[in-house]
Amino acid sequence: MERIEAKKRLEVLRAEIDDHRYRYNVLDKPEISDAAYDSLFHELVKLEEEFPDLVTQDSPSQRVGGEPLKKFEKVHHSERMLSINDVFSDEELRAWEERLVKMGAKKAIESGGYFVELKMDGLAVALIYKNGMLEIGSTRGDGATGENVTQNLKTVKLIPLAIRFRGKDELLCRRGESGVLEGRIEARGEVFLSKSDFEKLNASREEEGLPKYANPRNIAAGSVRQLDPKITAKRDLDFFVYSIPTKVGLQYHHEEHELACALGFKTNKENKRCKNIEEVIKYLNHWAKAREKLPYQTDGVVVILDDKSEFERLGSVGKAPRGMVAYKFPAEEATSVIREIIVQVGRTGKLTPVAVMDPTLIAGSTVSRATLHNQDEIERKDIRIGDTVIIRKAGDVIPEVVEPIKKMRRGDEKHFSMPKKCPICGGEVEKHEGEVDFYCKDSKCAVRKRRELEFFVSKNAFDIDGLGPKIIEKLIEVGLAGSPPDIFELKVGDLEPLERFAEKSAQNTVEAISNSKKISLERFIYALGIRHVGSETAVDLAKYLGSLDSFMGAKREEFEGIYGIGEKVAKSLQEYLSSEKNQSMIRKLISLGVKVSPYHSPIRKNILEGKSFVVTGVLSSMTRDDAHKKIVTFGGVVSSSVTSKTDFLVVGEEPGSKLARAKKFGVRPITESEFVKMIK
Repeated sequence: MERIEAKKRLEVLRAEIDDHRYRYNVLDKPEISDAAYDSLFHELVKLEEEFPDLVTQDSPSQRVGGEPLKKFEKVHHSERMLSINDVFSDEELRAWEERLVKMGAKKAIESGGYFVELKMDGLAVALIYKNGMLEIGSTRGDGATGENVTQNLKTVKLIPLAIRFRGKDELLCRRGESGVLEGRIEARGEVFLSKSDFEKLNASREEEGLPKYANPRNIAAGSVRQLDPKITAKRDLDFFVYSIPTKVGLQYHHEEHELACALGFKTNKENKRCKNIEEVIKYLNHWAKAREKLPYQTDGVVVILDDKSEFERLGSVGKAPRGMVAYKFPAEEATSVIREIIVQVGRTGKLTPVAVMDPTLIAGSTVSRATLHNQDEIERKDIRIGDTVIIRKAGDVIPEVVEPIKKMRRGDEKHFSMPKKCPICGGEVEKHEGEVDFYCKDSKCAVRKRRELEFFVSKNAFDIDGLGPKIIEKLIEVGLAGSPPDIFELKVGDLEPLERFAEKSAQNTVEAISNSKKISLERFIYALGIRHVGSETAVDLAKYLGSLDSFMGAKREEFEGIYGIGEKVAKSLQEYLSSEKNQSMIRKLISLGVKVSPYHSPIRKNILEGKSFVVTGVLSSMTRDDAHKKIVTFGGVVSSSVTSKTDFLVVGEEPGSKLARAKKFGVRPITESEFVKMIK
């Protein structure tokens, strides 16, 4: 076949195969047999092998996956993938609606109602299409930064490699095609494994003498994060779109689902629009009973204010949007007997009591341990060793002991008290003032040291492949690693003599360590393992301070001024950074070649660059959270209290004491309209 003829034939084959993929996987209405489909696909592959220069990015043949990766690259989300606040009853759901009404959303509720979506138990991903072609697929990660898993997601048949309109309707005609298919558009959704495919996979593993997987969610997440996309391709993963966050002129959230369908995505047909909260509750009650009949796992329903502009106006509280909640179905419960209460020691020295129980099947997995949180919680619930207790587990949440069944006590149950000595090193144990937790005082405690290093090299921190818990333990045992800087001084010759290492694996580990030296500011702060500083707080600190030097030189007053950081976190940061030992450790990391890049936001506009704002009073055109979001988006920083370093105080109606404090420090107060003009 001549090249020109081959090119035309390939174009026809690709279009035909993609159309049948769409009809089979999305519409569930196949038009040809599997054998006929396989024949078309075989012809495509053979022709592309003969003319490799004619292979295109969106060819169906590109789903098979490329070569295995050494590690995943990081991807900054243009818009944070937020978490969702949970509600567990009709009363809590009604209370949520009442809060929305008080914030001025009554008209939007009455006119637009709500959109309800079954909450998939899988892995959230973001898909970026550029000029209609899939460019990047990434995991949620910490909400701000995920992992580039594009090659793996290409193997999921329900994810189109290229998007195009598959039908005309009034909605699409109003919008026009060019605004969607040209430029950049993002789709977000959930990758999951159906119950039937999960059972097939476990049956296959059983035949091979391998242990069964615990639940479909873990398989979906693990499959997407395989470094070898060919392994992902073997798993028959499903995918539903739940959001099109790119602004394309839509008025309601349900229109995002209509647009997704028109572009060739599959959405959950059980999702629907509800006129009011009563219809929402009716929907919830139905699926609370009927969810077992679904072909996939779900642990609840996401309830969303359908009016998009009102949703955005309401803003967020903490890391979750106000206009959306997740209604969780009743958690699964079971009973077991507590045989022992042991105490675990974390990386900060925190002691956590854990119940060791008779193995019990609950929520799709067998559990034999459950956290008891702290001594106060044990006493409040009156939990004793030997008690028959009720265990609760919802989805992938850590099992918890709900309460003891006191009527079943025999009289030989034992009370538990936290130890006065660390169960690992025998060091003194202390309880911090105003806190419920106990801590090992010895910073050299073996478990603390191991957990600190494990945390330092973990996925959301330095992400160093090849340094698992057993390797870390061995490095400490032979004296090769006692603190984070020691990791970056390891040589191939140090590792080769150790068990589990050969020359090649030692070289790979040292190379992975070297590759990890370039790290973002937020991940570096997180890696330090500062008490009360999680990944999202690390992002807030990085946003506000911008650079490592600013972070190391910041004082408690400055930390307290950062929006979202309270006194407890500020105190913990001050204690950490005032330690010469910690400052010296950070300087040593830098001297060993660690390069901490300044905070980077892909959507940052610099209109307010370098300016610090505090907002007080009630704003008329937006919520305070919305104002905070706009300040950060345009490059400014938000503080919760007025200081001498504050540049502007945005004043709404009924301002508080911050106005008087602003006058004291000579901070310029501005009206809401002046603030709006600044960002326009």
